[in-house]
Amino acid sequence: MASGSAAVVLRCCFFGGSGCVGQFRSSADVGSDAGFNLHCNNLDKTVLELPMSGTFLVDEINYQKQQISISDPENCMVKRLLTFNTSGSPFSYGFSFYYTFLTCPNEVVIPVWSLMSIPCLSNSTSSFFATSNLTFSKLLPPSCQIVKGLYVPVDVIYKDVITEEKGFSTVPWLGNVLLEWSSPNCRGCEKESLRCGFKNKASLEVKCLADPPDETKSRLRPLIITLCIIGGITATCIAAIRIYNSERFVNQRRQNAAITARNTTQQPRGVVVTTGLDQSTIESYKKVELGESRRLPGTNGIICPICLSEYASKETVRCMPECDHCFHVQCIDEWLKIHSSCPVCRNSRS
Repeated sequence: MASGSAAVVLRCCFFGGSGCVGQFRSSADVGSDAGFNLHCNNLDKTVLELPMSGTFLVDEINYQKQQISISDPENCMVKRLLTFNTSGSPFSYGFSFYYTFLTCPNEVVIPVWSLMSIPCLSNSTSSFFATSNLTFSKLLPPSCQIVKGLYVPVDVIYKDVITEEKGFSTVPWLGNVLLEWSSPNCRGCEKESLRCGFKNKASLEVKCLADPPDETKSRLRPLIITLCIIGGITATCIAAIRIYNSERFVNQRRQNAAITARNTTQQPRGVVVTTGLDQSTIESYKKVELGESRRLPGTNGIICPICLSEYASKETVRCMPECDHCFHVQCIDEWLKIHSSCPVCRNSRS
């Protein structure tokens, strides 16, 4: 691969290379001596060896930003993250976000819209979850066990998505993890489309090296550039779709929170409950716009009892007329279409 490309989806194994691409073409340049243990596996996939964490597939290298994207060969990156350690390598995290990992028996009913299921770690008796909502993780049933809490490396493109959703879980790290390196610093050589090599074997000081004439490389260069452009466009589209789907996912789950709560409420067999209120009655109930303090009258806290997420300033809540219990408008409206009573105290309007 030409080292001057900004982002390269790895293809070196398919072109008969040894696994080292661009700057890392061989140990004579900047390669395994600096801790970049790249090679091809028996499936012609480019892999990275981390001394404390094992082998990972390499999905992409961005030389100008000095970033590398890796994934788990067994398609269970979460399992690898629980013991992930970059010690002994030149790599580190960029942006990270704190997640709590936990298990719950399958028979326990919990509001899953605040959790993210991890199928590859679940089994027939228990489910494995992750959540970035610290408040929710403290309200778990006793039968649920917290496995671990740790900072998970997250692509910076997802930073605002996570923080703006007030702790709702997203999946930016479920498939791959983005690492970066600062030494050796080859950005100057990248700007000049040159190879990067050590000045001597005793230090990490680098110098720029001109590419030797290579007829094969010249013939492949147009194809490589085309593949890089297509790969960059595809990656941008995938990132945009992920952000869009993540926002839709959270909004849909909040809208369905009351319906899910209804399904988890035990009802006597043979009894059909059809005591909901019509829309005009629901709209007659008082609505309150929260201020900066998020305080509500009576015994109301700052967490919606239906969806268990915190209220935000400027958010609108609706209060029951008899007991003054308050909830997110969308949560209580869905509830009252099916039940005429308050979901907290069960008082109904006479």
